[in-house]
Amino acid sequence: MTTQQPDTDALLRQAEEGDEEARGNLLARHRARLRKMIAWRLDQRLAARVDPSDVVQEVFLEASRKMDRYLRERPLPFFPWLRVLAGEHLVTLHRRHVRAQGRSVLREQVGVLYLPDESAAELACRLVTSSTSPTQRVLRQELRERVQKALGEISERDHEVLVLRNLEELSVADTAEVLRISAGAVKVRHMRALERLHALLAENDEEELP
Repeated sequence: MTTQQPDTDALLRQAEEGDEEARGNLLARHRARLRKMIAWRLDQRLAARVDPSDVVQEVFLEASRKMDRYLRERPLPFFPWLRVLAGEHLVTLHRRHVRAQGRSVLREQVGVLYLPDESAAELACRLVTSSTSPTQRVLRQELRERVQKALGEISERDHEVLVLRNLEELSVADTAEVLRISAGAVKVRHMRALERLHALLAENDEEELP
């Protein structure tokens, strides 16, 4: 029988008591999840120079340096805190290496980060119901393209809540922490974002009619 691993809250309690192994286990517990978030947000033009695992390592080094203060203050739950550190690293990387023409990784709204086109395409794919027949696959591809186009037309606020919930797969609670709003507001915003997306798809259908 396998031994159940301590959860994040238990590891945090152990870390507060000075357990150095618990600190390492805290970071290791969230490594894969953080790497996935970084990979979604990393511009493909950086792929030859920057590996998501290297960014994770840099974030973990910073997290280790700041761990004592985090444990004292607990400004955010642990993973959203790591995600904030990762976001700051990504902004620095994009500033240094990309300097995208006319597209800034900095946003005025809280919690909003740059999303590469490849990741936007994956988000569109996740928002489309899967099917297996050849005809349905063709229709699904067409719908994905329409959804991706519509995603570019909704507000950044609506776009980001869809990214957090449907691409990064954050919980409602973690999404609320990232966006600094209530869990109830996350649910409402997510529902309205989906409604806005569906409305745009319907508008596009009407425009295509002869």
